[in-house]
Amino acid sequence: MGERKIEMLLEQKKYRELREELIQMNPIDIEEILEELDIAIALMLFRMLPKNVAVDVFSYFPVDKQKEIVGCITDKELEYIIDELYFDDMIDLLEEMPANVVKKILLNSNQEERKRINQFLNYPQDSAGSLMTIEYVDLKKEMTVGEALAHIKETGLSKETVYTCYVTDSNRKLEGIVSLRKLVVNEENESIKNIMNRDVIYVNTHDDQETVAALFRKYGFIALPVVDKENRLTGIITVDDIMDVIDKENTEDFQKMAAMSPSEDEYLDTDVFSLAKHRIIWLLFLMISATFTQRIITRFEDVLQSTVLLASFIPMLMDTGGNAGSQSSTLVIRGLALGEVHPKDIGKVVWKEFRISIIVGIVLALVNFLRIYYIEKVNIYIALTVSVTLFFTVIASKVIGGILPIAAKKLKIDPAIMASPLITTIVDALSLTVYFTIASLILHI
Repeated sequence: MGERKIEMLLEQKKYRELREELIQMNPIDIEEILEELDIAIALMLFRMLPKNVAVDVFSYFPVDKQKEIVGCITDKELEYIIDELYFDDMIDLLEEMPANVVKKILLNSNQEERKRINQFLNYPQDSAGSLMTIEYVDLKKEMTVGEALAHIKETGLSKETVYTCYVTDSNRKLEGIVSLRKLVVNEENESIKNIMNRDVIYVNTHDDQETVAALFRKYGFIALPVVDKENRLTGIITVDDIMDVIDKENTEDFQKMAAMSPSEDEYLDTDVFSLAKHRIIWLLFLMISATFTQRIITRFEDVLQSTVLLASFIPMLMDTGGNAGSQSSTLVIRGLALGEVHPKDIGKVVWKEFRISIIVGIVLALVNFLRIYYIEKVNIYIALTVSVTLFFTVIASKVIGGILPIAAKKLKIDPAIMASPLITTIVDALSLTVYFTIASLILHI
């Protein structure tokens, strides 16, 4: 209803009412409306917003829209936005902006800010340092609760979070944390050192963002401190930033599991040639690797010629094997991503998947035998060959599907690579080898 009213006010050119309507909305809803509009109209509405609202809206814009806005606004308007953005949002903006814009922003910054900006821009792209912000509340352990609360009231408005405060010494070394709740319920003359929690979980500036995401998932943090190699508090990572990382990592895993090269660009904004490029490499690899299947069929050509009916069951065996392996690999990959499964658990995984495969294999083989022999009226020896093959294929597929992602993790390769397409290719070759070998033994070909 709000969007329709905005469109109506735009058509009627009732800009004063339009401004009042926008002010009442959540900044992220304003961003969604402006993003759909032509840049000229979007810029006009953006300039109509109060400055503090405009900054919030700007932080939600995708990078391409931010670039358009930056290219159209004045230096004074840009300076205000940069000053009011949270530090981590400003760094994210600078990483995406053209060199001339970055230079302009740095020229309008004081020496201390330039030093901090350059320091942040030099952190590895996917590290904790590149995610953190410097807007946190730091306290000294010698402070009293009353002094700490006064400090929060004075500085809290410019911080990303005040719910957790960080206690440091004179050299900025992290000594503990104290929650706002503890400060509120304790007496004003109580010392911070007596109520702070010294058992602090933190990350290093160069830790990978996946490590950070795993800690947030495990402990349910709102914020996590980041320290340098000398244990000095450098910044904090807030849950809203790590949610973006988790979303990005999940998207990347899905792309790898679908045999595509990862891409950070949105689907509808990516040209067809780029999408084709991301897909074709893996498709070529899988197509070429499928020649092993062709060679196996050629090797057992005499078996197929003796009993042509065997060929009709090849698709079913290959599909079932691939599906069984994909089930196992998907669960293990997800377990590794969530920290529920570790490389040292490979023995447990193999034993569990082996037991599962025995149950699944018996049921599938039995149902398949009854179907082939009683419904399709196939020779009992052929029905037995297909069913026994199916049993062993399911066992091998599930065990391989459980092992490969863990092996990839041990080799420092993304386990998501060992997903459905690659598992299917490996299992296809294995199931055919088992099939023709069993056929040779049972049918005496």
